[in-house]
Amino acid sequence: MDRLRRLWMSLLPFGFLLFFSSAFIGVPGALAWSKEGHVMTCQIAQALLEPEASEAVYQLLPDHVKGNLSALCTWPDQIRHWYKYRWTSPLHFIDTPDNACSFQYSRDCHDPQGVEDMCVAGAVKNFTSQLIHYKEGTSDRRYNMTEALLFLSHFMGDIHQPMHVGFTTDEGGNTIELRWFRHKSNLHHVWDREIILTGLADYYDKDVSFLLQDIERNYTDGIWSDDVTSWNIVMISLSV
Repeated sequence: MDRLRRLWMSLLPFGFLLFFSSAFIGVPGALAWSKEGHVMTCQIAQALLEPEASEAVYQLLPDHVKGNLSALCTWPDQIRHWYKYRWTSPLHFIDTPDNACSFQYSRDCHDPQGVEDMCVAGAVKNFTSQLIHYKEGTSDRRYNMTEALLFLSHFMGDIHQPMHVGFTTDEGGNTIELRWFRHKSNLHHVWDREIILTGLADYYDKDVSFLLQDIERNYTDGIWSDDVTSWNIVMISLSV
């Protein structure tokens, strides 16, 4: 079980946290994570925002969530099958050719009909661009900046779930059946939710706040603390 815990702790997409912050500051001109996974990543991200970014997020969020970004981090999953938002469904993942252990944007970022930029990497690029323009006061009025914030927050979680960038024929691991301890599951669902819930039950008394505290210790003065600067450099370079 120690290996399980180490595996789970390595899953959290810390790279996106600094990228998410830099969308507002310091930047030059299938199914998704479970509810628990998205809520935790958004809570961590919001806690790391600089004051200017934090205020922008607060202003963009609807009043009823009282500034809590994590309260709406699953919204893109909830609306993806609504008629108005059906176009967003391909934005949650990337399909790569079978046995191609690489991602090439020009080759792989498209929807099933071949429309370019319709994948999770394209979505991150698009909504980041919209929010940068919002910060600079040059946002296009055709775009809903609150929705852009919610989509970016969600998709930065999705893109760091390994089964969201996978081979086409196994549908991101959804067709790979397996047993997770005593019940049947599939590889995608194990990564989405089973690891999270098992880790919470076995090590954190099913209390998400304890897990979040453990993660925070790891990137402030623990095993990931020496890596934070490199995450920042990499994610800013990707956003330019």
